[in-house]
Parts: sequence; structure tokens; C-alpha cells
Amino acid sequence: MPKQNLKKSAIVLHDLVMTALAIWLVFVVRFEGPLLTEHLRYLPRFLPFFVVYAGVVYWFFSLYRSKWRFASLPDLSNIVKAVSVLTLSLLVVDYVLIGPRFYGAFYFGKISIALYWLVQIALLGGPRLTYRYFKYARTRTSAEREATLPALLLGRGVEIEMVIRAMESGTMRRLRPAGILSPRSDDLGQSIRGVPVLGLLSEIATIANEAAERGEGFRRIVATPSALVPEAHPEKWLAQTRRLALPISRIDTSGEGARDTDIAPLEIEDLLVRSTVAIDRERLGAFLQGKRVIVTGGGGSIGSEICLRCAAFGAAEILVVESSEPALFQITELLAVQEPDTVVSGVLADVRDRERIMPLFAAFKPDIVVHAAALKHVPYLEADWSEGIKTNIFGSVNVTDATIAAGAKTFVLISTDKAIEPVSMLGATKRFAEIYAQSRDAEFVAAASGVRLVAVRFGNVLGSAGSVVPKFKAQIARGGPVTVTSPDMIRYFMTIREACDLVLTAASHTGADNAESERAAVYVLKMGQPVRIMDLAERMIRLAGYEPGEDIEIIVSGVRPGERLNEILFAHDEPMAETGLDGIMAAKPSFAGRAKIQSWLARLDEAIKTNDRITANAVLDEAIPDFSRREQKQPAEPAPPASLPAAASQP
Repeated sequence: MPKQNLKKSAIVLHDLVMTALAIWLVFVVRFEGPLLTEHLRYLPRFLPFFVVYAGVVYWFFSLYRSKWRFASLPDLSNIVKAVSVLTLSLLVVDYVLIGPRFYGAFYFGKISIALYWLVQIALLGGPRLTYRYFKYARTRTSAEREATLPALLLGRGVEIEMVIRAMESGTMRRLRPAGILSPRSDDLGQSIRGVPVLGLLSEIATIANEAAERGEGFRRIVATPSALVPEAHPEKWLAQTRRLALPISRIDTSGEGARDTDIAPLEIEDLLVRSTVAIDRERLGAFLQGKRVIVTGGGGSIGSEICLRCAAFGAAEILVVESSEPALFQITELLAVQEPDTVVSGVLADVRDRERIMPLFAAFKPDIVVHAAALKHVPYLEADWSEGIKTNIFGSVNVTDATIAAGAKTFVLISTDKAIEPVSMLGATKRFAEIYAQSRDAEFVAAASGVRLVAVRFGNVLGSAGSVVPKFKAQIARGGPVTVTSPDMIRYFMTIREACDLVLTAASHTGADNAESERAAVYVLKMGQPVRIMDLAERMIRLAGYEPGEDIEIIVSGVRPGERLNEILFAHDEPMAETGLDGIMAAKPSFAGRAKIQSWLARLDEAIKTNDRITANAVLDEAIPDFSRREQKQPAEPAPPASLPAAASQP
């Protein structure tokens, strides 16, 4: 018998024995002499049936599903519910079936039944809580022996308790909780799991120095999410920690309970995160569980996170297609360590090589393809226009065709908000790729085959390669200056993980999720309010402990070719569609016929061969009426930027 089944059988046996023992103890406590003898004489006739009935009730209330090591209030609540049902059953049997009208006396009586309720709860819940305490005490003792670094914990009570539990269980190795700082004055003078709240976040320097003077200095600072929100004024307490020379970590968790809580070094972008959309993890699990997935550009910022999220939500196999050998090695090694249950393979391949891509996809037979491979830096594509067309257009055509030929059910093109009324070669090539995917998707709509080809647009991603945040970080680390292209430049931002989770959520949309949702081929992620880049630069400088204009200078360098001051979410003539999904909008298909697209592709191919940029621009102008290479278009009513928190604009 497997070990797991043996443990479950032992739990079932324990609960049934405790049920019989509870009835016997009630009679022994309640009666004596002839009355006790009389009750025990009839017990064998009644007890077997009651024990079997109790086993069914326990199964209904899930008493056998939870592990004793993690017994908690929900488990105790289930025990109370199950025992209450048994108690009411005894009451009905005693007063309806065995009452004085039949046998001249009650078999149990009200006092015995009330006593049974208490005894049964104690016999079922007591061993569970005792076992949990035993395991907890043993684990805590072991963790305390190994822990050598006293940590100062920052944040609110619920999150702090989670961190302390992780330290006690040994998840956060070598750390032990030595003190707490809270953003709330109400927490002062209290303790959480025996760890005292020493003061407020704003007192971090004073408290740390006092502890060092007592010979009880902290060796690490661990910040929970509540200590990093704007309301906690992180730039103020961070400025004090610069003088303490203590390493600062943040809580790092996957969010779906798939991994244990851990810590990671605190980065500036961790403090720039807006409120995120709640992800439907059950939906993603159902969409990805057991699937075979191909991710092109899987070694890039977005592609690598897509790989990790697919694995985290149960993908059976992932094929990483990447043209960079170092990037391919890095992501496959990371997947092997973090998600050992997923079969991961990687291939060196360029999406522009059709003869390589087509048989590669056919051999793997994917269920889902996420096409993240692209050239995406605006200035480079303005200069090397033909490379952008080769990768972003012809590469996307190759991957789309290979996906269809391999029989995959879902194709996802990672697009950009710059594809909307594009003014750059990046935006134009991505919009053309969208048009091609939409045209192929329309073929499957007519055939009602269930195959989906979609594009997902979103804006800037915090921490992605080439984005403005890493650039500002590097400039601040060098002591400045920080370069901003324009004081009026406005952009949307979201985290890599949120963007990737929403991309996969959009891919799972069928258009039949509810009565309001519609089938769509282009999805747009809701990225919150846009942020002025100048405000972003100033806040990053302050979060690093400096003052903009005094310690670090900000220089306006001028708008680069192909850039516009603010991004938009939908084209003016692009009809919107309802998805019914939180955080995701959609545009109804708007595309050309297949024959027309093939004509454009042939002309683009010829333009590349002859290095004829004028012809290439003419094709893109024809395919994308909104596109103009000669005029920097701006929306008539730009969206107002989000105001950064007041704390971010104060010294």
C-alpha cells in the first residue's frame, strides 16, 4: 500500500476509534452502578451502526483530506460541524425512536448528548492539535539551531506572521525574527508569535542603532509588501537604511501557493508597482495543465517569464525556441531548478528561418504556442528597418504558419501598445503581424474548428531588458545624470509577472465565457493610469536616497525618432469587444483578406532584397492606414498621467 494511502487509513481508523471511545466515556462519566451496566449491555447493538454513520459524516466534512501537521481553525471548524451533525442525530434517535413511548426511558438523555458533543470534539481535535504542536516545536528547534542572522521585519501583522512562520519552519534558512517595525502606531507594544513590535518604520535607524549598542544588532532587514506601498513612505525609511549598511530583502512568493515563501534582494522597481489585477489561477491551471507549450524568444524578459508561468501552472512539456545561446542556457537551467515536474527542452533557432521552424513545430506537436520573439527597440528599428521586417513580420508569419501546420489549438502573439496607430517601424511591424494573425484566425472562425490565433498588446514592463527603469537605475548608480527624453513623455507600466499572467489569461478566452463576452483576435491589457516619465525618474532618485536636482541631475535629451509622447490603447476606428475578464480588454477583428496580405508580403520581401525603404514604407502605409513615417501623430486628447503618491514628491 502506498505511504499516502497508509496515512489516510490511519486517520480514518483513529477517528472511528475515537468515536466509539467518546460514547463509552460519556456513559462511564454520566452513569454508575446498575445504570452503567444497563447502558453498556446495549452498547454493542447500537455502536457499530453509529461508528459507520460517523465515518460517512467525517468524509462529508473533509476530515480525512487535511494533513495533521497543518491542522488549523478551518479543520477545527469542520470537526465542530461534523460532531454537531452526529449530536443532532443522537438527539433525534433518542427522542423519536427510543423515547419512553417505546422502551419506557431515554437511552442517552439530554445531559449525556451534550457531554458527548464536548468529548467527541476533544477526542478528534486534541490529537490533531497535539501532533501539529509537536511537529512545530521540533521544526522550530531545528530552525533556531541553524539560524544565525537576526532579522528586523517590516510590515503589517498578517504578513509578518506569515514571514515568522516561514522562518520557524526553516523555509527562510539562517534567519531568525528579532524585531518588528510596523507602519501602524496601533501595533506598538504588541508582539506577533512572541516577536516584539519595536517601533514604527520611520524609527528604523534609531531602533537599529540602539540594538547594535546593546550587542543585539540586526544582520538583515526583511520588508513585506505592506512596507513597500506608497502609504508606508518607503523612500523615507530606505534613506535611513543607507547609513545602516544592512542588506534589505523583500518577500518573494509565486502567489498561487506552489512554492514556499522566500526572500529576494530589494530592487527599486519593487517600489514602483501599481495595484495589480487579481489573477484567476484556477482558470490558468485548467488552461495549461498537462499541455505542450512552445515559447519563441523564451530567453528574453517576457519569454522567460512566460516559460516560468506555464510551468508553474502545470504545463507538461515546454519547448524554448531562442536564437541566443546564453539566454537559452539560462532559462532552461532555471526551469530545471524551479519546476522539475515540467519536461523542458531548448533549441537554438531563428524564427526568420522558415525551413528550421516548420519541421521543429511539427515534431513537437504543441497545444499552445506563445510567440514572444521580436526586435523591439524603437531607435534600432528606425535605423535597421529591414531587420525589423524580417523578424517581426516574416518571423511572425513563419511561427503562425508553423503553429497551424502542427495542429496547435492556441497561438498567442506578444504585441505592443505601439502597434496602435503606429508612428515607428516597431509599431508598424507589430501591427502587420497582428493583421496576419487576425486573418488566419478568421479562417478558423468560419470553419468553427476551435483553433484560436490572438495577439495581446501591453506597454512597458518593469525590469524588462531595454526598459527605462533599468536604464535609470544604472544612471543613478553612476551618480547621474538621469536622462529623460521629454518632460511630457507618458508611459504605462506593469510588472513582468502580471503581464505574463494576463497574457495567458487572454489566451484562455474563447469568447463563450459568459453572455457578454465576444470572440476577439486582439486583446489589450489594462495597465492602470499612465505615468509621467519625469515623475518616475524623480521618484527613483528619491528611493535611492538622493534628491533630484541636488544630488543627481535630470537632463532632457530630446524625443528619439519613432517615439511619441504618450501611448494609446485602441485605434480611433478600432471597435472594442467585451471579454468578461478582469484586466483584459479586446478589439474586434480588423484585417485584410489573405490574398492581399500575401501580395504585401511579396512586395516587402522584394524591398528587403533591394534595400528599398521607400517601397517598404509604401506597403506598410497601404496595409496600415494609420501609419505614417513622415509625421509624429499624437492623440488629440492625451490621457492624463497618474499622480504619483504624495510621499514620492516630497524630500
